[in-house]
Amino acid sequence: MSTPPSQRAPRPARHQREPGEGQQERRWSRDVTERSNALDLEEGVFTRDPKDMARSLKRSAEQSSRRKASPFQSAMSMLTFFENRAGRGLTPERRQALEQAKDELRRLYGRPTKGTPPA
Repeated sequence: MSTPPSQRAPRPARHQREPGEGQQERRWSRDVTERSNALDLEEGVFTRDPKDMARSLKRSAEQSSRRKASPFQSAMSMLTFFENRAGRGLTPERRQALEQAKDELRRLYGRPTKGTPPA
């Protein structure tokens, strides 16, 4: 059984960090994209145009011997991870480019694109 909210002890306030403190632990998502154990990504892959981005991710996924899923799943997963972690910091143009890269990746692997019924 859980304790009713009126009888719970108040939560302690969150610790406020000093500027510059803990930069490493706050940048874990950058570390994942730079040093992924599944894919060795090319420099600046997520700043390229959608077709180049998709081709680069496909190349990285197919060359990797450490991935656990199929090359398509690994490449799409890394693209989605980057998009999710960038979050509100993405401009509408970059978000659209990432969505186009997903469609291009699907096309490169012969998968149906978003909104297209499977053959």
